[in-house]
Amino acid sequence: MKSRALYSPEPHRGWLPWGALAPFLGFVFVIGPLLPISFGIERLGLYDTEGPVGFLGMAAFTLTAFTAVGLVALGWVHFVERRPLATIGFTRPGGFVKFVRGHLIGCASIVAVLIAAWLAGGYVATAYAPAWRSANSLLSIATLLLCFAIQGSVEEIVFRGWMLSAIARKFNVAWGVGLSSLIFVGLHLNFSLNWLDILNLVLFSLFACAWAIKKNSIWGIMGWHAGWNWLLATGFQLPVTGMDLNLPALLVALTPQGSVYLTGGHQGPEGSIACTVFFAAGMLYLLRRAD
Repeated sequence: MKSRALYSPEPHRGWLPWGALAPFLGFVFVIGPLLPISFGIERLGLYDTEGPVGFLGMAAFTLTAFTAVGLVALGWVHFVERRPLATIGFTRPGGFVKFVRGHLIGCASIVAVLIAAWLAGGYVATAYAPAWRSANSLLSIATLLLCFAIQGSVEEIVFRGWMLSAIARKFNVAWGVGLSSLIFVGLHLNFSLNWLDILNLVLFSLFACAWAIKKNSIWGIMGWHAGWNWLLATGFQLPVTGMDLNLPALLVALTPQGSVYLTGGHQGPEGSIACTVFFAAGMLYLLRRAD
């Protein structure tokens, strides 16, 4: 495969990093802001070895750390590479509509995964919409709508927007998908993950790459990522990527009762076999679909 300008053929007017350097730069873009901000939040008692603690920890972490990561990545594109934002996936027209549509699909996706796991015996419903009994809970859930919009969007900007397109311009799309996925998965690794958790991280990254490439835009996958994380974190009293926000469920409180392969265990539904099937099927659908 030859090198390719993803999303937009507009040229860069600054310095585009060597293809082999881009993954290391992406690592720095993320770790550089996250580490000091995590330490600062930890001193406030809102961050521990598992990640952000509860609603306040998640809100503080996403609104500060991920905003900083996004500004670093966008600043690099604007001031160093000097290329239009369309070249990292902010293509026009209809960006907001694509984001909202992706958000709704992301919400529907996690509901479908949980229904499949529930039908297989992985969960039992213990309460229905308990969050609606508390104005404070609803306010927290509404705040997290913005928090996860920032978090999910920034991850897509860095990995499927900037890194994928930068490597594709220097090498080719296959290398872009492979290296951006390698760094994405590596930054999510910890000692509590099992083989299925890691497989699902890989499949999600491939699914996200397929979406961005087929749609020639990152707007939709930004929305999907935000919607998936938000409803998973707030809708069912289940962990999102191993983190429990300790909020009452917006929709249905689910209690795991089946095999760890059905529930995802500590990781939550994202470590389940239902997620494996969903991401694999979604990726194949996107790759086979003729736009």
